[in-house]
Amino acid sequence: MTSDSAHLPVLLDRVTALLTPAVADRDAVLVDTTLGLGGHADALLAAHPRLRLIGLDRDPNALERARQRLARHGDRVEYVHAVYDALPDVLDEFGLSHVDGVLMDLGVSSMQLDVADRGFAYAQDAPLDMRMDQTTGLRAADVLNTYSVPELSRILREYGEERFAQRIAKAIVAERESEPFDRSERLVRLLYDVVPAASRRTGGHPAKRTFQALRIEVNQELDVLRTAVPAALDALGEGGRIVVEAYHSLEDRIVKRTLADRAASRTPEGLPVELPGHGPEFRLLTRGAEKAGEQEIEHNPRAASVRLRAAERIGAAAS
Repeated sequence: MTSDSAHLPVLLDRVTALLTPAVADRDAVLVDTTLGLGGHADALLAAHPRLRLIGLDRDPNALERARQRLARHGDRVEYVHAVYDALPDVLDEFGLSHVDGVLMDLGVSSMQLDVADRGFAYAQDAPLDMRMDQTTGLRAADVLNTYSVPELSRILREYGEERFAQRIAKAIVAERESEPFDRSERLVRLLYDVVPAASRRTGGHPAKRTFQALRIEVNQELDVLRTAVPAALDALGEGGRIVVEAYHSLEDRIVKRTLADRAASRTPEGLPVELPGHGPEFRLLTRGAEKAGEQEIEHNPRAASVRLRAAERIGAAAS
């Protein structure tokens, strides 16, 4: 299992550089909405001695590990067991009307992948759980054993972008009639049988897309993100910055559209001047989505799929 000290935060230098202008040399507050093992948080706290950090995570195990890693920063860190779309409620609890920075490092963490019995990794036989917070919610096995063919087809197609969604869904429903699904190895075997050999040769591991779709459904990741990104933007004071790291196209599309919308003028087209209060609220800090370089990917394979976007508040929140 990967140790916390060996955990490599993705695009650490770039994340730090983007957030630094918003938090440097003053009493600033930054929210890490997906604290994980605390790698980004540790670096930011070390670089900015006056920074206060509020770390959210839906996974109690991750929070405990982060608490150990960040102990040297003392009471500059607050730990909150929450899903990141609860950000407005969390800030209310701390009496904060705004913050200076928000970091979102989306997707499944290396810790969750490394622990076999969490069921995230298709390469290891494990219980079909996939909950980021194992204290609540449906497991992946519940989805497989109770969803109808149309429901399974939809999540496989929409969340996994799986070409053979209907075929897989029918096979799952037929197979569970003899015995409910409980462990990942049986599901992987089924996918090998159902996905055509030609697709296996060119499309990567046949379980990759199905496991992604199940994980997104179990954790309601896209619904959470659609709420969380606007909430994070609303939480930023003037000059505040947000950095988001997404790991698949569905996440990145939501982030891209939300940031672009808030960086656009709301003055009707054709008017010669910007109407007061209708200018852009944010300016984009990245041109498109930034990716990791070859050297980082070689040392940290998780970085291969990252898409980073960032923005800075330049105007008041929309009424």
